[in-house]
Amino acid sequence: MHDIRAIRENPQAFDAALARRGVSALSSELLTLDEARRAKILAAETAQADQNKAAKAIGAAKAKGNEAEFERLRAEVADKKSEVAAMQAEAKELDTRLTEMLAGIPNLPYDDIPDGEDEADNVEIHRWGTPKTFAFKPKEHYELSGVIPGMDFETAAKLSGARFVVLRGAVARIHRALAQFMLNTHVDENGLTEMNTPVLVREEAMYGTGQLPKFGEDSYLMREGLWLIPTSEVTLTNTVAGEILDEAALPRRMTSHTLCFRSEAGSAGKDTAGMLRQHQFEKVEMVSITKPDESDAEQQRMLRCAEGILEKLGIPYRTIVLCTGDMGFGARRTFDIEAWLPGQDTYREISSVSTCGDFQARRMNARFRPEGGGKPEFVHTLNGSGLAVGRCLIAVLENGQNEDGSVTLPEVLVPYLGGKLTLTATGELA
Repeated sequence: MHDIRAIRENPQAFDAALARRGVSALSSELLTLDEARRAKILAAETAQADQNKAAKAIGAAKAKGNEAEFERLRAEVADKKSEVAAMQAEAKELDTRLTEMLAGIPNLPYDDIPDGEDEADNVEIHRWGTPKTFAFKPKEHYELSGVIPGMDFETAAKLSGARFVVLRGAVARIHRALAQFMLNTHVDENGLTEMNTPVLVREEAMYGTGQLPKFGEDSYLMREGLWLIPTSEVTLTNTVAGEILDEAALPRRMTSHTLCFRSEAGSAGKDTAGMLRQHQFEKVEMVSITKPDESDAEQQRMLRCAEGILEKLGIPYRTIVLCTGDMGFGARRTFDIEAWLPGQDTYREISSVSTCGDFQARRMNARFRPEGGGKPEFVHTLNGSGLAVGRCLIAVLENGQNEDGSVTLPEVLVPYLGGKLTLTATGELA
């Protein structure tokens, strides 16, 4: 959500920032609507004052026994009451229109974001690890003989349709181990507070983080009016909705491992093989709530938390900064981390770490009270994958694959796999 006052103060800068995101100038339309809204509010307040003045005069006329004046004033008050009600209704309608329009406008990119139209214009800023040279042609995860018994797409299709998977046996355990490893690392080493949140939320929560009203088709709406979360960014961020936090309580750093649900609208034909793009998946999410002057440093800290998971697993990756045309709706700056997948011979996204500034905070009215006193200010919100569990499973399987179809697993998973670090060619842990 944008601050209409900031648009009033510098409409040219607002339009210039929107242009960087490929959005046409909107300040003129917004300010015309805002001016009409404020004029109607002023008119209603003026009429209300006249109504109050006439109401007081009624008593005086009654006391003087001036029946004619009494009746005239009473009629005037009735007329003013109807006039005020009509003006207030018009002002409310204009306010709703302005709010809806502001809610549909994407966040403004920071000045340091590269301009561009799509992912081709993203800029690589960091690379870690050297992709392994195989003595054979590496396979994709779902083609490995050790994986095939534990990754069942046919049964999932029978149960739920396309873009679902049933994991069983050793593969299911490795998947669970990865999630536990991520959570423990974020809690024990990165200082995040573990949360266990619902996967069904009210419409207000989806609105607060920007999934609604514009992107409802990307998520699932249940009969009861609740939404399945596309990520626990929704629940974690909304824990501060409507609150005024003490400055001393910031930053608030949280992590959660949840099921996530996405309709994948518009992705027909993309990544249909394997479990790279699913309707239901698991993710370990990170969310931070900070003061405005600390959000840039916090984004870098969160980025290192996510990168550190891949480094511990020994997965080569690269980090890119998204250009203005590829950023998500609510972000002001986004770093993507892409893991190396030898089966595809390319890097694929495994984490996005975004700072939203006060964009989400305004939508959910989340503020903090400065220690030195003064008016409450909006917090800044940040979110990042730490990591997508299914995609991490893919990366571990493909990078650790052997020619016979077995997989050598990362040593950091020893505590979670009973000391067994080999997925055999027949699909067992050894």
